[in-house]
Amino acid sequence: MFSGKKVLITAGPTQEPLDPVRFIGNHSTGKMGFALARCFAEQGAQVQLVAGPTALSLEHPNVEVTQVMTADEMFAACQTKAAAADIWVFAAAVADYKPAQAAVSKIKKNEHSFTIQLVKNVDIAATLGQQKRADQFAVGFALETDQELENARAKLVRKNLDMVVLNSLQDAGAGFRHDTNKITIVKHTSEEVFELKSKEEVAQDILKSIKTEWAWRQKK
Repeated sequence: MFSGKKVLITAGPTQEPLDPVRFIGNHSTGKMGFALARCFAEQGAQVQLVAGPTALSLEHPNVEVTQVMTADEMFAACQTKAAAADIWVFAAAVADYKPAQAAVSKIKKNEHSFTIQLVKNVDIAATLGQQKRADQFAVGFALETDQELENARAKLVRKNLDMVVLNSLQDAGAGFRHDTNKITIVKHTSEEVFELKSKEEVAQDILKSIKTEWAWRQKK
């Protein structure tokens, strides 16, 4: 089903500069997004992978990697690729906020306290979701610590997504810095709960769920 399809995937963290040597970021390694990119490519899809700063690499004839650093750079890259893609998978852990202004030179340790003004980053999934066509399929990710299902369902509607992959920091072996993940796939009319698996196996489960949803839509 994915042979010849065009897939846009975001992966990894973003880094929002405070000054030339410091940044605001998170613990994302990009492993889940890269596993998804490889899985799609192995099933014949043409993958555009937009990756934040990560130690990972992926060489596959069906995968083109665009390296970015900030949320603004990731959004700009996605904007140029989204319209041509059949499937969007927003697996990146994009920083919600960035410094209002990054210092030009290194901030010196002069004061006992230091205040940083932060401003909101663009919500990539929500912004592109407003432009999504009926023939496109969008998948978001939600890493939660409480009210997991409630928050995932709210994201599903608010961002005009077709599916949300939910994982909780309450589950051992899930989330950042692990080779494993434990997910619940949340759709508008159903939920699928999976056991702890390797991220490669999780990627296969996600693709199977997309296939099922897509086939169901085509029968409507």
